[in-house]
Amino acid sequence: MSEHSPDKNSIDLEQSLKREELAAQRTALFGRTTALVLVVPLVTILTPWPGPVFTYCLLAVFAVSGWGAWQVAKSSWGRRWHQYAFISADFLLLTFTLLYPNPLVPLDYPPQFALRFGSFIYFFVLLAGLAYVYQPRLVLWGGVSAALSWSIGVGWLLSLPDTVWHQSNDISVEAVLEVLAQPTFIDLGIRAQEIVVLLIAAGLLALAVRRSRSVALRQARLARERENLGRYFPKKTAQMLAERSDPFSTPSEHNAAVLFADLVAFTAWSEKHTPRQTIELLRQVHGMLAEVVFQHQGTLDKFIGDGLMATFGTPEPTNKDASNGLAAMVEMVTAFEHWKRHQEIANPDELALAVGVHYGPVVIGNIGSKDRLEFAVLGDTVNVASRLEGATREVGCHCLASGAIVAAAKAESDTDSLEYRARLSRHKSIQLRGHGGKTEVYKL
Repeated sequence: MSEHSPDKNSIDLEQSLKREELAAQRTALFGRTTALVLVVPLVTILTPWPGPVFTYCLLAVFAVSGWGAWQVAKSSWGRRWHQYAFISADFLLLTFTLLYPNPLVPLDYPPQFALRFGSFIYFFVLLAGLAYVYQPRLVLWGGVSAALSWSIGVGWLLSLPDTVWHQSNDISVEAVLEVLAQPTFIDLGIRAQEIVVLLIAAGLLALAVRRSRSVALRQARLARERENLGRYFPKKTAQMLAERSDPFSTPSEHNAAVLFADLVAFTAWSEKHTPRQTIELLRQVHGMLAEVVFQHQGTLDKFIGDGLMATFGTPEPTNKDASNGLAAMVEMVTAFEHWKRHQEIANPDELALAVGVHYGPVVIGNIGSKDRLEFAVLGDTVNVASRLEGATREVGCHCLASGAIVAAAKAESDTDSLEYRARLSRHKSIQLRGHGGKTEVYKL
C-alpha cells in the first residue's frame, strides 16, 4: 500500500474546501436575506412615512447583490476577483444607504446629521457575514473596503460648505457644547476611531477565519486519509489507523490468515480481446473479490496483475481470522461463478479462479524509503499461501486451504465457519515448490 501523490491530494482538498465555501456562502446568503427581511419592520417603525419606501429600494438592491454574488460564485465562469468586486460594491452601497439623505423623509435635517444616528455598527454586521467563506483575504478586503467607503462618505460630508469639523480654542464646557449642538458638526476623532476599530476587527476576524480554514483543511485531510484507508482495510480498522499518528512505525508479529487469488488462463484470454475489454474485466473481477475480502473483515494488501493478496488479522488480530480467511476463499469462488453466468464479457468460460489460503505467523510493518513507504505483510505464511494458490493447477481444484488454517478455524469455535469447513475435503499432503516438507491441504 503506497503513499498517494501529495499534489493530487492537495488538489482534492482544495476542491473539497471549495465545495464547503460554496455551501457556507449559500448559508450566508440565507442569513443575509433573513437580516434584510428583519430590517424591513424596523425601518417601517423608525422612519416617518413615506421614507421607508426609499429604504425598501436599497434593501432590494442589497438582496439582488447577494444573490448575484452567489450565482457568480457557483458558476463555471466566475473568477475570484468577482468576489472582491461584490464586497466592495456592498460596502459602497451600505455607505450610501447610511449617509445619503433619504429624499422621502419629511424632516429637514442636514446630511452631516446622519452621523449622529450611530448607524456605523451595520458595517460590522456586513463584515461578519464574510467569515462564512473560509477566506481570510476576503475578510481583510472587506475591512479595507469598508474603511475606504466610509472615509469617502465622511469626506463627502466634510466637503459640504456648511460642515463644521474643528473646535475653537475655547475648551470650556459651554463652548464645546455649543459646537456639538450644531447639526452640521462632524467629530473627526470619532470617525477616525470608527475606522481604526473596524480595521482591527477585520484583522482579528481574518485570523479567526484563517484558523477555521486550517481546521477545515485538517478535517478534510483526515477524512480523505480515512477514505483511502477504507480501500485497503475494514471500516473499524481504517478508523483505528486514521486516529494513530504512526501505526506501523514499529514492526509487529502475530498470527494471521493470508489469501492469494489469481485468474487462471487470463493471459491467453487477454490475447484474444481488446485492451478496453481486458481492463473492464479486471475492474469487475478485482471489485468483486475485494468486496468479498471486506465482507469478511479482511485487508486488501495489494492487487497483483490479474489477482490479489489479502490478509485477515492485520494490522490487528481478531478471534475469527482463520474463519474469515476460509469463508472468503469459498465465497470468492461462488461469487466468481455467479459473475461468469451474469455478465456480458466475451468467453468468460475460458477463465477460472484459483485461491490459496494459509494461517500462521506474519511480520507487519512499513518497508521502503523515507520518500516512499509501503505497508507490508511478510513471512513464510505469505509464501505458503502463494504456493497453495499455484498448486491448485496440479491438484485440479479451485481452492486449496492449508491444514493449519482449517485447524485454527476449528479452534476458534466460530459456528459460521462450519458451513465453509463442511465444503472442504481433505487431500493428500503435497510438496510445495520451494518449501521444505509436505503440507497438509484441503480442497474445495
